[in-house]
Amino acid sequence: MRIGLFVPCYVDAFEPEVGIATLELLERLGLEVEYPFDQTCCGQPMTNTGCHAEAAATEALFVKNFAKFDYVVAPSGSCVHQVREHLTAIPQTEEVVGVRRKTFELVEFLHDVLKIEEFPWASFPHKVAYHANCNALRGIHHARPSEINLPYYSKPLDLLAKVKGIEVVKLTRPDECCGFGGTFSVFEPAVSAKMGYDKVTDQARAGAAYVVSADSSCLMHQKGCAERLGVPLKYIHIAQVLNGAAA
Repeated sequence: MRIGLFVPCYVDAFEPEVGIATLELLERLGLEVEYPFDQTCCGQPMTNTGCHAEAAATEALFVKNFAKFDYVVAPSGSCVHQVREHLTAIPQTEEVVGVRRKTFELVEFLHDVLKIEEFPWASFPHKVAYHANCNALRGIHHARPSEINLPYYSKPLDLLAKVKGIEVVKLTRPDECCGFGGTFSVFEPAVSAKMGYDKVTDQARAGAAYVVSADSSCLMHQKGCAERLGVPLKYIHIAQVLNGAAA
């Protein structure tokens, strides 16, 4: 099984350790992983801003880079949601449709495709709050949103339960947006910040020492909010925890 590793641009620029943890974790599981060096953005910022046509060249490059792999895996629910649902500025050839279909976010790839039952190398003896990114939650169905009347499930929490020593605390509003939203945080900074402050306050009230998520973009936003509020929370990507990161 050949895996193409897609590292989102914000991870590459600000949190490369998340990309490294994803690569190491997939290799621990015996997979052949390649990182195409010509990869760039998936086009999500342009699409979110309404400049969909301008994303065409970026989308074409994405397909060119990843068409040869059996699966494309990325540590970002929002980027994977972009590829699967909105990579439509270019003609929908068989190759394009194939790349969109085989692109997976890390959690769903581990949970749904590989069906991993243990992470024997992973130990994280801390109280953690889990943050559900909106696109991962409602776009690619990481878990059941609270507004949907269906049986409860959570793929990220299923995986975290296999990590030794971890204790997941309950948030008052577990699937509420943190206010990042990409360009939303630029155009509505005051609203974005208030939503972030509310999220951080909820995490601290629950007794968490760490906040874990499958999306670094949300974590970076919340980390900034926590620092401004003087709340001593720490933020870490789920790839790092599953890969055996020590606190």
